[in-house]
Amino acid sequence: MHSGFGSSRSLLACLLAATMVGSLGPPGAGNTAIPAATAEIPGSAYGALDAFLRDQLETLGVPGAAVVVVQHGVQVHSAAFGRADDSGRPMTAETPVLLASTTKSLTAIAVMQQVEAGRLELDKPVQKYLPWFALKDSRASAMTVRHLLHQTSGMASAGTAFEGSDTQNPEALEEGVRALSGAPLARSPGEAFGYANANYNILGLLVQTVSGQPFGDYVKQHVFEPLDMIHSHPTKAAARADNVAAGYSLWFGSVWRQTDAPAPATGMPSTTMYSSAEDLGHELTALLGQGRYGDARILQPHSVHAMFEPRVQVDGSKEYGMGWFSRPLGESADPSRQPPDGELPLLLEHQGEWGNSHTYLAMIPASGIGVALLINANDTSAPSRLKAVDTNVLRILHGQPPVPTVVHEDWLQRYSWAVALALLLAELLSLWLALSILLRSRTLPRKWKPLALVLSALGLDAFALWLCFVYAPARFDTNLAVIVRQFPDVGLFLVPVLALALLGPIPRTALLLWKARTAPHPSVVSRPQ
Repeated sequence: MHSGFGSSRSLLACLLAATMVGSLGPPGAGNTAIPAATAEIPGSAYGALDAFLRDQLETLGVPGAAVVVVQHGVQVHSAAFGRADDSGRPMTAETPVLLASTTKSLTAIAVMQQVEAGRLELDKPVQKYLPWFALKDSRASAMTVRHLLHQTSGMASAGTAFEGSDTQNPEALEEGVRALSGAPLARSPGEAFGYANANYNILGLLVQTVSGQPFGDYVKQHVFEPLDMIHSHPTKAAARADNVAAGYSLWFGSVWRQTDAPAPATGMPSTTMYSSAEDLGHELTALLGQGRYGDARILQPHSVHAMFEPRVQVDGSKEYGMGWFSRPLGESADPSRQPPDGELPLLLEHQGEWGNSHTYLAMIPASGIGVALLINANDTSAPSRLKAVDTNVLRILHGQPPVPTVVHEDWLQRYSWAVALALLLAELLSLWLALSILLRSRTLPRKWKPLALVLSALGLDAFALWLCFVYAPARFDTNLAVIVRQFPDVGLFLVPVLALALLGPIPRTALLLWKARTAPHPSVVSRPQ
């Protein structure tokens, strides 16, 4: 059902594959890990990779995907599968896709360019460059450029969320940062890792301020152009002009629908730039090449090293640098004989999760391998399904068999649309009962029925509002507007639930109490003589 559109390899890759041990067949049980320092991807891995991705698209129903693999400064593999939109236009390795959080690596490059130019200093406070910058908490004055890069500013996603907006205003970036003035801090700057897209939005505004260029123009001139990233764009309008892939969301856990999830210009430095798999391969080539791509140099080697260096612990063996998570590459070893973390090569990676796209970037500096995977869809109810595709791509490239997907999301996330539907049905039932009492004859069989309905309806309203405004935002670390816009099947039911829960209680309660007070009881109604 899903057709492939190219599986090319460079001559270098073919020669390298030909010199490998003949017993390195397709990924499967019994293959051993490739030594990290001298790793060369076996030629058979590319065919296995393409077969795996075709199978995953067929199994999951995902509309399209594109993958590029680079090694030692050369693109060694490129392939694309499926469709870019409902017209049936094929997905290609040159098709732009909304990047979501893999945008951050591009912004980190721009920041380090300004550090090299002497316009930014990593350990200076943000207020040195944006004197007006402030949050609700006075501790924000201690927030530095380095804190933002390492996600240790103390800000939390829930208090700084912007992803529900549709704005494409050129001033949206600065307006979004200024709007943070009412945001709290979850912890002191530098205290611990706390992922928030707002960190990188502030960094983008810093680049814009010290360079004297709008952030999108700066990235286009100083990152995209020298890296020959001709299908990469800072704005939705530019991406659409270049035939961007449509995004798809999984509705009700079963139906993939083309969905226009918001991608506000506010988040350009953190989440809402666009690129193709081939262009991202150029970025990975430059970073693995110590800042050089062909004849162009975008960063000095020491800046690349600073970006890669893990500086803050996330959890377990996972750490964070500047726009990159790092961890031991467990996918390079046989799952049944997993060596200690210290014997595994370092993996630098980042995933991008949006309501209608999934992206993945990975680098293994020891072997010079880089991977860019773009999928023009996302299952927000169980994103671990597509994350499993990411890690299995790494396994296949290292001669290991893919492992079965394990869904990690809890029942509320997986079936949040069903919970929202149940709430809506309960609210509609409550409304119907209230109307049936209000519209019936003057007499009521039992006077307590309206009072019982008032109490139960108010309890239902309170529960719905608590779930929407308190529990769900805390559970998903965001705000209600983002949930409604980025989880479209949930939002379809939540919006009328909220309308009924917010607008209905006062008039319903007043009318039912009036009815209970004025309607005569059957025992006092006079009987005919």
